[in-house]
Formats: sequence, C-alpha cells, structure tokens
Amino acid sequence: MMQQILQDMYIEPDLLAELNEEQKQILFYKIREEQVRRWNESERRDPMASGLRWRGVGNRRGIQWLLGSDGEVWVWVMGEAPGDKPFEDIVEELMEERAVKQAQREAQELRRVKEAEIEKKFRDAMAKEKARFVAEKWKEETDDRKAAKQEEEEDRIREELKKCEEEERQRGEEEISQTEERRAKELYISLKQEEKRRERDDKEWQEQLRRSKVADEEMKCKARRARDEYKRQSLRAIEKGLVAGLSDLHANYTSQYCLPLPFSPVWIRPPRPNSHESIIRWFEEEQRPRRAGYERSSNTIAAWFHGIISRQESEALLANAAEGCFLVRVSEWIWGYTLSYRTTLGFKHFLIDASGDYYSFLGVDQNRHATLADLIDFHKEEVITTSGGELLQDPCRPRSSTADYGGLFL
Repeated sequence: MMQQILQDMYIEPDLLAELNEEQKQILFYKIREEQVRRWNESERRDPMASGLRWRGVGNRRGIQWLLGSDGEVWVWVMGEAPGDKPFEDIVEELMEERAVKQAQREAQELRRVKEAEIEKKFRDAMAKEKARFVAEKWKEETDDRKAAKQEEEEDRIREELKKCEEEERQRGEEEISQTEERRAKELYISLKQEEKRRERDDKEWQEQLRRSKVADEEMKCKARRARDEYKRQSLRAIEKGLVAGLSDLHANYTSQYCLPLPFSPVWIRPPRPNSHESIIRWFEEEQRPRRAGYERSSNTIAAWFHGIISRQESEALLANAAEGCFLVRVSEWIWGYTLSYRTTLGFKHFLIDASGDYYSFLGVDQNRHATLADLIDFHKEEVITTSGGELLQDPCRPRSSTADYGGLFL
C-alpha cells in the first residue's frame, strides 16, 4: 500500500483521515523523500533542466546581477541608502501631495459649477432688465430726454449688476479656496488614518506570521520526532531480527498450525477493498493461510482480534477499558488491519498494511513482521511511537464468546 501511495504521490482523503498524526507525519516525510529522489534522478538524467541553464549557456539569454562594493548582489532599500530621506518623511510627503492634488481637483470642479451658476444668474438678470428698458423705451420714444435718462439708468444698473457679479465671484473664490484648504486637511487626516489602519493590519499580519512560524516549527518538531522514531524502530527491529525477511518461524508454524482451506480459483485482488464480500474473500485467500488473527502457537483465535467491526464499535468496546488496552479489526480502507488503542484522553487508531508478504504500521515505522501476532508481540515490548508512548498491554476481548467476526471464520 505504501509503495502504491509513493508511486502515485497521492493518498485518498478518506484513507488520510484514518491515519493518526504520527502516521501522517511519517507518510508526508516519505512522500517528500520520494519527491527529492525523483528530482535528483531527473537532474542526473538532464543537468540542463535545472535553473543553471539560464546563465547564458550557448545562445541562450541570461541575466547578470548588479553587484555592490561588497561583492554581493546590490540591493536598494528606499529611505535607507546614503542621501535618502527617512522612509517616514517620504511617506508623509507623498500623503500630503496626494491630499493637495485631490483637493485641487475637487476645487476645480467646484469652480466650474460655481461659474456656471453665476453666469446663468446674471445673464438672466441682464436679460430681464434689458427687456424692461426696451419696453419702457418704446413707450416713451417721443420724449428724448426721458429716453436719454432711461439709457443712463440702464447703464447704471448694468454697472451695478457687473459689480455684484464680480463681488459674488470673489466670495465664491474665497469659499472655494477655504473649501480646498479644508478638504486638503481632511484628505490628509484620512490618509493618516488609513496609514495607521494599515500599520495596525500589518501588526496583526506580523502576529499571524509569528503564529504561523510557531505552528511551522511545531510541525517541524513533529516531523523530526517522526523521522527519529522511524529510524529508531528500524534499528530496533534489525536488532531483534523481527522483520519478514529474517523470520523463518513463519514458514515453520504456518505449516504446523494452519487450517486446511478449500480450493478456490485464482483471485485477482482490486487496489482497495470495495465490498464486504471482497474483504472476506481477501481474508480467506491470503490471511488465513498466514494465520492472521490467531494466537502464535495454536489454532485459537487471538483475544485481541475482532474481525470486521467499525471504528465506532471499537471505541465503544474500549470506552471503559484502561490505558494500554487494545484490539485489532479488519480495515475497510486498505488490505490490512486497524489497531485501536485506548489512551488516557481517548483513542488512537493505527493502520496496519498487509498488502504485501509482511505486516507493518502504515507510515509509522518500517518494521516488517512475518505475522500479525509478531507485530502485536513486538509492540508489547516496544512503543509504537516515542511521542505517544503507546505500549500494548491488555487485549480487549469480544463481548460475546459466540462472536462471528464479521463472517471471517464461517
């Protein structure tokens, strides 16, 4: 199963959800190792595939970094180079300039609107006065003196209207100038507030970054512990000789205690279990001949083996058990088993890969045990993970002595 995951560089979400934290860390570590191995292999096959080819090999275009007096790549940081204004002063000037330009644009638009209003107002007033004088002049055109007097009056009123128009323009300009100044201040204050808000957001971002780095460091520590655990278990297994390739005991007691099975045609196993019937078929074809679920040296079904039960059922069985109590059930996700373990705070579930000719925890260690009983006995003396300290102690027995084990032994 592990080889298939590393080949595809993918694990299905449902299967990933079945792994505990330690198994996930080791799995990610192995996937990363496989990525590096593939990259190095690709580099060996085609060295020109790396980024070094862009340095100007042959007719290829390249880039060359500008170097500083210290021989390193020259970097300019605004506000920190010799002769630069402090960054805060530059920002201040830019904000002030932006505020003034915005206020000038708004004032220009206000002037245009105001000028149109003034022109319309006095143009209409002049038109009314002219119409009135024309009407009166028409009535009194026989009287030259009155006509002359009328023209003088008309000139006087026209001058007064022009004067009023000029005065109104001046007042309007003063109002616009005051509005422009006030608006520039408002925009400046608004930009300052926006700058403070960005600084506050930046502080929040820095805090989030700090927390992210802490989380990353914790993840690195977990991965480091997982790698150390991986190496420790491997060395321990080699010391004890409990790996599939070194165990001759399997062949001896399999032939001695294995129950005879009826002949069946060759079975082609699918990549993953797809039905209850396929699990039973797999167990009968591949696991019973290897004495999976049996005691080491007898034809008695092991007390810790529960056959096909769900995760919820296993937790219900372990709910009132002491820490270290455990059971093994057939997995519905991989060709293998799940070891359910009672901890002080709850439960842990470890997937056991049995898709090959050995038994090992998926992702946790590389110990390869000849039989399922070997794996259980090994971890009665050796913890499953150093970080968790899971040591198998008391098996959780089935509640009924007539358990059918999900139809595995019918």
